[in-house]
Amino acid sequence: MAALLSNLIGGERIDSSSTASSPVRNPSTGEILAETPLSNAADVDQAVEAAREAFSSWSQSTAARRTEILFRYKELLEAHFEELARLLVRENGKTFPEAQGDVRRGIEVVEFACGRNHLLKGESLPQLAEGMDGVTSLEPLGVCAGITPFNFPAMVPMWMYPLAIACGNTFILKPSEKVPLTAIRLAELFTEAGLPGGVLNIVHGGREVVDALCVHPGIAAVSFVGSSPVAKHVHTLASAHGKRVQAAGGAKNVLLVMPDAAPDSTLRAIMGAAYGCAGQRCMAGSVVMGVGEAADGVRDKIAGAIDGMKLLATHEHDESDMGPVIDASARDRLFAAIGDAAEEGAALVRDGRENLPGSDGYFVGPTLLDNVGMDMKISRSELFGPVLSLTRPGSLDEAIEWINSTGYGNGAVIFTGSGAAARQFSRGVNCGMIGVNVGIPAPMSIFAFSGWNDSFYGDLHVQGMEGIKFYTRQKVVFSRWDDAYARHQGW
Repeated sequence: MAALLSNLIGGERIDSSSTASSPVRNPSTGEILAETPLSNAADVDQAVEAAREAFSSWSQSTAARRTEILFRYKELLEAHFEELARLLVRENGKTFPEAQGDVRRGIEVVEFACGRNHLLKGESLPQLAEGMDGVTSLEPLGVCAGITPFNFPAMVPMWMYPLAIACGNTFILKPSEKVPLTAIRLAELFTEAGLPGGVLNIVHGGREVVDALCVHPGIAAVSFVGSSPVAKHVHTLASAHGKRVQAAGGAKNVLLVMPDAAPDSTLRAIMGAAYGCAGQRCMAGSVVMGVGEAADGVRDKIAGAIDGMKLLATHEHDESDMGPVIDASARDRLFAAIGDAAEEGAALVRDGRENLPGSDGYFVGPTLLDNVGMDMKISRSELFGPVLSLTRPGSLDEAIEWINSTGYGNGAVIFTGSGAAARQFSRGVNCGMIGVNVGIPAPMSIFAFSGWNDSFYGDLHVQGMEGIKFYTRQKVVFSRWDDAYARHQGW
């Protein structure tokens, strides 16, 4: 029988007070790896109490001590890099290179957090008035919480807790119940690096834990990444209870191919954007737009590339080009969406329901649909899988108009050799991340992950200086060193 996992509270493994659990499965085989406890509000209370107790000392710890622990943590992450990637493959189903990328992008955030001594410097203005100086400082908020999805078990949690902790906060992480093992290992390594108990806590669970974190009076801020409906729910609920919230949601990202695009590099970028991580990322390219004569060429090239892809159990075969989706529910939902699109009139150039590996895993093959109308359901909904729709706008202006009508606002990409077209696209598309001849315009850790519209709810995004600002608040101190200013004001 698979082991039942524990919560991490106050530096100790604590069994949940709930008896309910959910299986953690290897998506390549369906094998149960562990059982995730579906914790409850009482478990959240216990974690908040531990985090509040730890905050009193951690928030007063020296800059040198926090930095030393962060540097040591980065060293341990590097030393255990392959172990973490292998663990991630087993519980998420990514290919090994994709898992390595997941871990690497998380480590880059820790590396950014190691610069906290510079990032957290305030401002000062001496002799603001006669005998008076002004100084600002960035102060921690208190106990912060993070709610993370299944698709990036290492990177997305590390978008959150390293920055929050570097800023002097304590943290409660609720990883997806589908992929808890990577999060547990990340926390273990942070403890090994010298992080005091209670500074980073993990409470496993589902919606009950999510809602408890959003309403708990002891939590100051909530970070979330997931679908847009849940992002909106978290933002609404937590904001109503006085919390600072950043909630990143879903997307419908477009890859626009102009007739002058470089064919080979464009194809490589599209294949990575559409089918990398089995399409399970909020920056996945799910619609490819071929303008004019580009449409037929890009369709044929993508179809040919799909024919050469290998779908294998990723925990056994590093040479697999694409892994499974996360579970049977995701697979069945995608199969239904492919069928619905065909019924609406889309042409099945490559059908991901066919030629699948002979296993009990949750595989959906790389799918390409042509003649997809912009009014079709598949053009408007986030699929979160390896299903790419080809649409045929008559012009760049028409393409931009459609992109701006979707309601989402994560990413959009143009492939072109024209500087004028690239500029028109970059200026005209209403989304937060633009790529020019780049398949996935996801920013590095020093920049914010800046979704717009229904792709993000809140004011300050994850990563970069916006992440630092999210986890701090400003204090302003005015100091009067003699009585001259007071006499001048008549105090």
